[in-house]
Amino acid sequence: MTSPNQAKGFFPRDAFRYFPESNEYSCPAGQRLIWRYETIEKGMKLDTYWSSACASCAMKEKCTTGKQRRIRRWKHEDVLESAQSRLDWNPEVMRLRRQTVEHPFGTLKAWMGATHFATKRFRNVSTEMSLHVLAYNMKRVIKILGVNEIMRAARA
Repeated sequence: MTSPNQAKGFFPRDAFRYFPESNEYSCPAGQRLIWRYETIEKGMKLDTYWSSACASCAMKEKCTTGKQRRIRRWKHEDVLESAQSRLDWNPEVMRLRRQTVEHPFGTLKAWMGATHFATKRFRNVSTEMSLHVLAYNMKRVIKILGVNEIMRAARA
């Protein structure tokens, strides 16, 4: 959605409609962009689509400066599309998410001194974050249930 080509007047990516049953895209000019090849970039499988009709298309100047407009699709992009459609259908969900999910992260960041992790390397940072989350959850449970109830549950 932040493509510099869109600012230049080119068609945005969402102007191209995907048809999962045929594994093809349709462009604004009505041409089919068919699957050409699969590649892996940064660990993600991407499919690439384009049409052979681009060279003679009357709308080409609004689409691309290259030989053809290529569309790349992540193998699991359908998951992103369904999440986006749910969000478009009910935008208030994002407000609820901010209220329920963002607060713990803000609290954790404050506990950490609003600074960086004390460790380096993914494995160590992951462990450090897990300990922060465990401490946060323990404090929440103690606050909600109380110490006596937790002690009773631990004995059971």
